Amino acid sequence: MFRYIGNKTKLLPYIMEAIEELAGCEGTVCDLMAGTGSVSLALRKQGYHVIASDIMTYSYHHLSVLLKLNCAPTFTSLNPIIGCNATYKNVLKYLNSLPGKEGYFFNEFSSEGTPKNGSPSRKYFTSDNAKKIDSIRDKINEWGKLSLLSDIERSVLLHSLILSVNDVANISGTYGYFLANYSKSSLEPFTIKPCEFFNYHNTDNQVIEGKAEDISKTLTCDVCYIDPPYTKRQYAANYHILETLARGDYPEAVGKSGLRDWWDQHSSFCTKTKIFDSFDSVFKMQCNTFIISYSEDGLLKLPDFESFLKKYGDVSIRKIKYKRFRSNNSPLPTSINEYLIIVRR
Repeated sequence: MFRYIGNKTKLLPYIMEAIEELAGCEGTVCDLMAGTGSVSLALRKQGYHVIASDIMTYSYHHLSVLLKLNCAPTFTSLNPIIGCNATYKNVLKYLNSLPGKEGYFFNEFSSEGTPKNGSPSRKYFTSDNAKKIDSIRDKINEWGKLSLLSDIERSVLLHSLILSVNDVANISGTYGYFLANYSKSSLEPFTIKPCEFFNYHNTDNQVIEGKAEDISKTLTCDVCYIDPPYTKRQYAANYHILETLARGDYPEAVGKSGLRDWWDQHSSFCTKTKIFDSFDSVFKMQCNTFIISYSEDGLLKLPDFESFLKKYGDVSIRKIKYKRFRSNNSPLPTSINEYLIIVRR
């Protein structure tokens, strides 16, 4: 998966240990803000029934592939178009054979493009790569409109496209802005690459797209794991290009960085004045045990957050010393305290 703000891959042993301690070896676990799905996949691997949700459309497609499949789907409706047995491998081969086109991504996000708002060209991708992205993305859109793809087949292709695009994006980590000069990886020719499928236990897991505050009241589970976006950095702004790929739309690209209008996916968990109300909504879930990932860099001071949570039950906190991701020449310390906060009604 791509580098993601707050990704919990390195903290998985601590998270899984806490979940097994509190839930046992079976039952239903909700990953309420699942992101790219590292925790959800680990839960599936351990045999839990997983409910995973996120507000981002690209997350929905990632989670669908990680949680609902053991192998690639068949794409049988594409047999007449592909001209042979439309296996996943053959579909990708067909998409990679498409000639590039000067479409939305070329104009808005490549060095030779002409942004509609009159901004200077944006160097998120080389021009050749942007043309290939346009042709592949538009073909997936076309197949979807013609009802030639099932929901899970579309998720597989978009999941594969997003991961492959990320490999050639000219960025430092997020899509908040592009690099001034093309990186070595961004100069590689773009191809849509096959993704990995996981043959772990059950495939009847549930994936939901939407705000945690709205979803929570509809869910029942044994343990709910929550990894809130506890800083001011909004995921919808930092990953706007991936969201546009996932939605298959053509939004107005605003400003020098080309952001889409992302307010429909803003998170109140990133706002100090609204975060408590958001947690109040989440705790309406039919669940007696919550595990919350938190960081010393969070908007709230830990004692204040702990005091707030005590109205919902007994609170215990486990501290984990964690190596901080830092950009070059960052003045921040090399380590950071991460916390698992356990709330039991």
